[in-house]
Amino acid sequence: MKKPEAHSFETALKQLEEIVQRLEKGELSLEESLKLYEEGIQLSRLCHGKLEEAEGKIEILLKDAKGDVVADADGTPKTQPFPSHKKEDDDVPF
Repeated sequence: MKKPEAHSFETALKQLEEIVQRLEKGELSLEESLKLYEEGIQLSRLCHGKLEEAEGKIEILLKDAKGDVVADADGTPKTQPFPSHKKEDDDVPF
C-alpha cells in the first residue's frame, strides 16, 4: 500500500477525486479497487486532518482576551479585520 506523501490539501483532494472517479467506473479488478480504496482512505484522513487544523487556527483567531469565542446574538462567531499597527508616516509595507 502506498503511503501519501506530504501533500497540500488541494493536491490530496484532487488525488482523492481521481480515485473516486476510477472506482466509480467499475473497470478495475478487485485487487486494484482495494488498493485504490486504501489510498483514498489515507488521503481522506489527510484532508480531514488538514481541515481540522485550519478550523483550530480560525478558532484561535476568533477568541477574545479571555479565550472565549466572540459571537454575535445568533451565536455566529464574529470576525473583524486585524488592527493595523502602521503609522501614517511609516513607509514599510508590513
